[in-house]
Amino acid sequence: MLYYTIKVVVSALVVVAISEIAKRSAGFAALVASLPLTSLLAFIWLHAEGAQPQKIADLSNQILWLIFPSLLFFLLLPLLLKNGVNFWASLGLSVAATAGSYLAMLPVLRRLGVAL
Repeated sequence: MLYYTIKVVVSALVVVAISEIAKRSAGFAALVASLPLTSLLAFIWLHAEGAQPQKIADLSNQILWLIFPSLLFFLLLPLLLKNGVNFWASLGLSVAATAGSYLAMLPVLRRLGVAL
């Protein structure tokens, strides 16, 4: 139980730190947020739990391929916001488009032999 509490606290601190940094410097917050912190934490937790290196390598490879559809979110959200669409609508549309992009990408990756 203590281990899971530590995992949750450390992971939450990363998100809180980014949002607090953003209040002072959007550029630095973007830099920190663009780091693969979530992936790094997942790799660390898997290693700490005794996962085989191949399992961590497989996760890293799968994350790499799924970065491409996630880029749509970061293109669409600022575009919508800059064109006057309110925040919640922009967020919802961006999330929906990204989810659609993931769904479209999965069969392509399967055809390419990338196991997900």
